[in-house]
Amino acid sequence: MSSHVSNHAKNSTHWMSRLLVMPSVSMLLLWMIIPLAMTLYFSTIQYNLLYPEDNAFVGFENYSYFIEDPGFWPGISNTLILVGSVLLITVVLGTLISVLVNTPFWGQGIVRILLISPFFIMPTVNALVWKNLLLHPVSGVFAHVWRFFGAEPVDWFAQYPLFSIIMIVSWQWLPFAILLLMTALQSLDQEQQEAARLDGAGIWSIFYHLTLPHLARPITVVIMIETIFLLSLFAEIFTTTGGGPGYETTNLAYLIYDQALLQYDVGMASAGGVVAVVLANIAAFFLIRAVGKSLTDHK
Repeated sequence: MSSHVSNHAKNSTHWMSRLLVMPSVSMLLLWMIIPLAMTLYFSTIQYNLLYPEDNAFVGFENYSYFIEDPGFWPGISNTLILVGSVLLITVVLGTLISVLVNTPFWGQGIVRILLISPFFIMPTVNALVWKNLLLHPVSGVFAHVWRFFGAEPVDWFAQYPLFSIIMIVSWQWLPFAILLLMTALQSLDQEQQEAARLDGAGIWSIFYHLTLPHLARPITVVIMIETIFLLSLFAEIFTTTGGGPGYETTNLAYLIYDQALLQYDVGMASAGGVVAVVLANIAAFFLIRAVGKSLTDHK
């Protein structure tokens, strides 16, 4: 009798918790489904803001035009190069800097704050600082350094536009990687490291056999979170190069913006948005599997 009452109480609690969560879940679903449904709808009609009355159904024609757009394949390749390069820079430098900063030294707290602070700067402000104060070919800091050594200043956004974007975005996201990896290092077993040192293990051996395996899980999380945000990178490109010269810095997000707000073609931009969502979900699928494998391997 008592077990029956206990099960009944558990079921009541279970259903009550579901009822309490239902409003927030419903709002979240509406917040996601309604924009997605509208995007799917607009992607199947011919809808240009200059001719709003002409909205004939065209099926998959917008998708075909978007894929055949001259900026589509450069947008895909630039997106992959941007995401891959920033991930490589932030993970490698983030790991090395985190290990260095984890060693006790005078002023360690101030250095940690300075390392993390760039992450809290807005992307647009970050891009403007790099564009006008650092990379400007006449008055920028890099130009003065070049002249000091007798070299000709580089017009970064004209000669190396994609590399310039990679530098800007890497500087913005490197503190995020440092923050997560530095936090993970706090739980590293110091006694195990000390025992390895007493056994004659060098710095590289300790890093490779102890530190790096310990950081495998947080590195995977850094890669997953950064990839999700980097796939939608826009502000830095809009503020500095405007997707140019040509399509050299145009990624998928900027190409969709160009279709929607510069060419006023909402139908094709919506088709591009659906394509971007599909690609992002494919990337998220593999990233989630990688995270799951990392968590399983390090239990």
